[in-house]
Amino acid sequence: MTLAERLSEFVRAAFTGIWLVSFEHDDAIAEIARLCREQGWGLAAWDIDRGLNLHGRGAESGTAVSASDPLSAIRALGAMANPEGTSVLVLRNLHKFLSNIEVVQALDSAIAAGKTARTFIVVLAPVVQIPIELERQFVVIDHDLPGRDQLERIARGVATEPGELPEGDGLITVLDAAGGLTRVEAENAFSLSLVRHNRIAPDVLWELKAQTLKKSGLLTLHRGGESFADLGGLEALKSFCTRALRPGRRSDVRARGVLLLGPPGTGKSAVAKALGNETGRPTLFLDVGSLMGSLIGQTECAV
Repeated sequence: MTLAERLSEFVRAAFTGIWLVSFEHDDAIAEIARLCREQGWGLAAWDIDRGLNLHGRGAESGTAVSASDPLSAIRALGAMANPEGTSVLVLRNLHKFLSNIEVVQALDSAIAAGKTARTFIVVLAPVVQIPIELERQFVVIDHDLPGRDQLERIARGVATEPGELPEGDGLITVLDAAGGLTRVEAENAFSLSLVRHNRIAPDVLWELKAQTLKKSGLLTLHRGGESFADLGGLEALKSFCTRALRPGRRSDVRARGVLLLGPPGTGKSAVAKALGNETGRPTLFLDVGSLMGSLIGQTECAV
């Protein structure tokens, strides 16, 4: 289900407070704007930099209104109310202002009034930080990362010359590597790969993913040259992994996962590293020592 479809459902069901979790605000606002044009809804979008931007029903562009503080933007929603239609106000990164009791109270009043006025507030933020006073007022929905079809469309839009985009198993490997990237990240990674190799290659995608993981301080990405041929024994495990995970495997074989349990020095990490190389994928390592905290609640925050 697309973001527009989910948002349309909640609006029809009169959920007047919607918290939209997204790392791609411009893309999310563009999709909301398309939905509002199709449905004939009024739309306004606010952020601290550009203030309040009003979009007419069916209009392609908006009109900026002087409302640089969130309180004015929330109060302006009442003026947007249309007795014969629906109005939507998108508040970008509002979570940074929810320590202000005036903003919290204005939100509470606007969400309550929206039931009869058909006015809806959409908070657009990368995290869920809802004050306890408003927890029951908001429904939370996610702006999903692009799927394989959309990633392929982005790749084909970047790689327009013959030979720049692999086909068949090569394309599958590229899309596997691009999974989990945002639309902007994927486009940037594809472009960097073209600059570096004159074609889209998965190693550039994995490199950018590794940089993203470093920011967390918990996960590291390993890409080495280990293989099953370097490992003695474990023939049943290697045979299963080869059948279930290696590219070109039978389509009716789907892996559910492998659990390796044993004392230190028995080859668990070596198998994991070799498995990544055998399947053309990197291996992720979680540093449990960095995950655990000495203070109450510190471990849960890291997770």
